[in-house]
Amino acid sequence: MRKVLYNRFGDEQVVEVQEQPTPTITEEQLLIQVKAASINPLDWKIYRGEMKLMSGSKLPKGVGIDFAGIVRQVGAGVTRFRVGDAVFGLLGVFKGGALADYVAVTEAAIALKPAAISFDQAASLPVAGLAALQLVDQLAAIGKGHEVLLNGATGGVGQFAIQLAKKRGARVTAVAGQAGAPRATQLGADLVVDYTRQDIRQLTQRFDTIIDLSDKLVFKVAKKLLKPKGTFVNTLPSPQGLVLSFFHNLFSARKRKILILKPTAAGLSTLAALAQDELQIPIERVYALADIRQAYQETSRGNVKGKAVVVL
Repeated sequence: MRKVLYNRFGDEQVVEVQEQPTPTITEEQLLIQVKAASINPLDWKIYRGEMKLMSGSKLPKGVGIDFAGIVRQVGAGVTRFRVGDAVFGLLGVFKGGALADYVAVTEAAIALKPAAISFDQAASLPVAGLAALQLVDQLAAIGKGHEVLLNGATGGVGQFAIQLAKKRGARVTAVAGQAGAPRATQLGADLVVDYTRQDIRQLTQRFDTIIDLSDKLVFKVAKKLLKPKGTFVNTLPSPQGLVLSFFHNLFSARKRKILILKPTAAGLSTLAALAQDELQIPIERVYALADIRQAYQETSRGNVKGKAVVVL
């Protein structure tokens, strides 16, 4: 089978499609034929070597976290799925390997694909959707009447975060470029700030929650826009950021938090229900597996604003 691997850390040139044996499943696993896998910023932070403390340094490594596909084999201990089921899910966040023709997973890592969405859309959902759920419901505990600022609001996570924050009753200010502004409005943002025309540091409004989805808004700037007991959340973890946030929160009423994605089966089921109902899952770009280097080059440099999907 085909699988995307890298044998050294570096830019997108280190990733390549290789022939590998099809995984052998245990009694507790399922073999999934992958139809589509999505691209996430965490992918390139890992293959560039920026996350070694969390992902480890052992090579070679696979790439890709979330996927959608069809169950082709089930182990004797599997009870919730059967051969032929269409499913979506994710592998270990720092493990990778979803960009492959087949993956071996446990039942807890997948959910049935909603009939209302395509494989491409389903593959776009686990990482970004679970991140948005965790941001809105856990880290920020966004509720009715909360004033929320989403910086980088039209990326993969942002598009779900806008919708979820609105469902919780918040008033959402979305920060996006000129091209992304219409999308933010369509998804429900109450106010859209075009960062190419307005410096958000000049905003007079103060927020209960600021979520930085671009990894470009530093806490020193963000805290001036927070209410006295507001919360700032960064979505791309780093060892330094984790340490700084821990010590900061010991002494300040304004909290600084960092998203560390914690996938759960319950979270996947929640996303499936939302997707079956009315959650919008916009896909910006679709790539073939053979174009994986181009895919990472374009997405990592910001040329793709929404979700990008690789079709196998």
